[in-house]
Amino acid sequence: MASLKDLRNRITSVKATQKITKAMQMVAAAKLRRAQMAAESARPYAERMAQVLGNLAANLTPGAETPRLLSGTGQDRTHLLLVCTAERGLCGAFNSSIARLARDHARRLMAQGKTVKIICVGKKGYDVLRREFRDQIVELIELRGVRQLGFENAESIARNLLGRYDAGEFDVATLFYSRFRSVIAQIPTAQQIIPAEIAPTETAPTGASADAVYEYEPGEGEILAALLPKNLTVQILRALLENAASEQGARMGAMDSATRNAGEMIKKQTLIYNRTRQAMITKELIEIISGAEAL
Repeated sequence: MASLKDLRNRITSVKATQKITKAMQMVAAAKLRRAQMAAESARPYAERMAQVLGNLAANLTPGAETPRLLSGTGQDRTHLLLVCTAERGLCGAFNSSIARLARDHARRLMAQGKTVKIICVGKKGYDVLRREFRDQIVELIELRGVRQLGFENAESIARNLLGRYDAGEFDVATLFYSRFRSVIAQIPTAQQIIPAEIAPTETAPTGASADAVYEYEPGEGEILAALLPKNLTVQILRALLENAASEQGARMGAMDSATRNAGEMIKKQTLIYNRTRQAMITKELIEIISGAEAL
């Protein structure tokens, strides 16, 4: 049986932990508001960009050269996985769920005889994936020092991918991130970004063709060639912002659970402490009474 001193120390330690988890929950809640607003603001732009590209691709002039970012290399041998996770832990299953989705995808590709390469954005995803895919990881991109994610961060990653694609290092690139739905729901998502997956085109007004709705100058192919790299940056930026919101939501939920668990542990340890103290007092009283009767 633990001594009263050990029980007091244990209760004090758990109370200190509870204060830390409560503070982390409050910080995550404050950061979540800003991150959620940023993620929700990025969604319409990214979706509209994909829709515009869909219209351009649908109206591409026959015989026009299709950009490689849209048509692909014509092969499907080498796949690059861009896995975006957090730089820090203590956010529940947020990091592991993204890494698990990427890991399962990599296993399927390798079982089909494909070559897999992985770029990790975020230290936690790298820590999980390197256990099984150390030889497949070609780069780790850390954003630990970035206080506010912006377009320049996504643009740097996009330039990295475009450079590797132009050098013929891969044929298909897939982006992995967690889409924010709510504080208790973050959805691990895989999105093919090279070649670009085109959204359905807009419906033309009744009695009008798509050509009557839009007129492109200088031409669909040239516009696509200019917009597709920007779309890649926009989709990566959206993923980073969705991840930031999901991370704070997951951390808020994890710290709330940890705070409540600490409270339950404090109650349990306090009950044990009181019972042990009462038993010691009772034992001392019995010894005193027994000694008095002996006299």
